[in-house]
Amino acid sequence: MVDSSHNATTDPTQAEQAAYEPKPTLQYASAVGIQAAGVGALVSAVQNALGTHTSGAAGFFTRTGGTIGFFAAMGTTFALTESVVANQRQVDDPLNGAAGGCAAGFLAGIRARSLPLAVASCAVLGTAVGTFDYNGKTLAPTNVESIEERRKRFFKQPRPTTSPEPIPDAE
Repeated sequence: MVDSSHNATTDPTQAEQAAYEPKPTLQYASAVGIQAAGVGALVSAVQNALGTHTSGAAGFFTRTGGTIGFFAAMGTTFALTESVVANQRQVDDPLNGAAGGCAAGFLAGIRARSLPLAVASCAVLGTAVGTFDYNGKTLAPTNVESIEERRKRFFKQPRPTTSPEPIPDAE
């Protein structure tokens, strides 16, 4: 017989699955792709400004404009992969970001037309993004201690001294 007192809220795996909210894949991927294209435009502008050429300002698109599309493709690939993996697994954890980073890194290696570079980039970006997500998706430390606390922790603490007089028995 099925125990009626056991429901979905008491089972931790089912409660975790019920708490997961699916990510809107296309909306998320397009938003990240547009943001990455903006970063690519900035990088393209810097490349154009530092390069020697006769294209003038048009070099932003004609000479280094591929950077904009490449950054947009990497951002979209990352976001799409992260979202699809999260929706399939129905878990929001660092493995999703690692999979997205791996896909974006693989794309970077394919652009260089090198399969070993693609695999290495997959490993490096996947590890970097997975570690970043694992550490709370922030670069700032969460447990900030004061200078005094660090000093006390760093230096040895003096041992309590024993008095030269014997302590009388409590009898």
